[in-house]
Amino acid sequence: MVYSSLLFIYGFLPASLLIYHLTPVKFREAVLLMLSMVFCGMTSLYFFIFISVYSLINYSFANIIEKLHKNEKLAAVPLAAGIIIDLTAAFAFRTEYFSWLHRILKAPESFYPVGIAFFTLSAVGTLIDVYKGKIRPGKHIIRFLLYIMFFPRLIMGPLLRYGVFTKILDNRRESFTATGVGMTVFIKGLAKKVIAADNLYMLFAAAHADNEGSISAATAWLGITAYVFCLYFTLSGFADMGTGIAYCFGLKFPQSFNYPLLSTRIRYFASRWHSQFVQWIRRYVTKPLYSICPRKWMREIIFVFGWALFCFWYTVSLNGIICGALMGIVLIIENHLLNNKIMNFTGMVYTFLVVVVCAVFLSGSSPSASLRYLLAMIGGNGVFVDSQALYLFKSYIVLLLVSMYASTDLFRNLMMRSHRNKVKTVIVIVSPVVLMALLLICTSLISYNGSSEMLLMKL
Repeated sequence: MVYSSLLFIYGFLPASLLIYHLTPVKFREAVLLMLSMVFCGMTSLYFFIFISVYSLINYSFANIIEKLHKNEKLAAVPLAAGIIIDLTAAFAFRTEYFSWLHRILKAPESFYPVGIAFFTLSAVGTLIDVYKGKIRPGKHIIRFLLYIMFFPRLIMGPLLRYGVFTKILDNRRESFTATGVGMTVFIKGLAKKVIAADNLYMLFAAAHADNEGSISAATAWLGITAYVFCLYFTLSGFADMGTGIAYCFGLKFPQSFNYPLLSTRIRYFASRWHSQFVQWIRRYVTKPLYSICPRKWMREIIFVFGWALFCFWYTVSLNGIICGALMGIVLIIENHLLNNKIMNFTGMVYTFLVVVVCAVFLSGSSPSASLRYLLAMIGGNGVFVDSQALYLFKSYIVLLLVSMYASTDLFRNLMMRSHRNKVKTVIVIVSPVVLMALLLICTSLISYNGSSEMLLMKL
């Protein structure tokens, strides 16, 4: 079960909110854990067993590390063991190299732990923080299990530290206003996924129906542009849905995507794309390595390595490493060469071109296939425009233009500037009608297609 299913939207979510708000305040954290367990169980019984055992194992290791924290060398043993178990579990279900472990666990052939890419990083970061003495999980087993299993952040984060998550729990504020804001954000994320991402995926799939060695340049550009926007609306859509659900329960999660596309610099794009994930890489990977590598050139290599790891975690493939390494190299070049005065519209074009090139590797099945696709984009196949490109352009141009506008912060800026005029009054009146219309459209599309569970990659 995912957030964009009718069972969740019209069944699980309203029932959960009703149960939660009818529960006395002192028991609400336990109820959130119970609801999260039910969510996992409705996804699949094996997933419920898997994540329950996974959470208990990490809770046990965290407590062992806490008890041994005065002896760093001794505490490093359970830390290393916990990290190895977590990473092995992640790779076992995201690659084919650990199929033997899949068989040992007797997992169903189609089983995949939804969100394992993110709750693995949450668990690893928590074990490291316990080792460093920054947090003490102690006997707070409900909070710890909720941290790993909390269903609003299970699929797409946000990737919070345990200490930040507990502070959010302590500062939760339930109200009808919060529920209204939460539902607004949820429907916005649902529309991103169902209306934008699912239809953009159809364009991407149509463009990739032919071999890289035969498609026209125009078709290749349409396909990879659709992929970039589809990936953004899929990830940010699920992130918004999770954030909106949490808001309904009085929990204010930070934003994961802050309109990264069409940024005027790669550095802005990098800081706005899955920001908590970027911070995780910086906090637990690159920053510790910087402390032992004082030379600038060594730090730049580590910086590129951090970005390679970032994109590798998306795909768990060589293509992901190449994509991240390219991003890291461009960021370094940008910091050294580009002048602030030229980074306006020109910067927006160059940033989008860099993102597109990186996306070619992120979406490719192999480095050679990605290079052939890049060759096709510059007319290497000898065909610049064909009938397929014209048909796809006419069919999807409106969707692409609307997607470009929706991926910017222009509407948000309009809202911020309209607080003293009649525009805001009109928006306030129209917004509920628009939200209901979006919900009805999403419901119709999900009903017609059967589901909206498509993901471009396993996360």
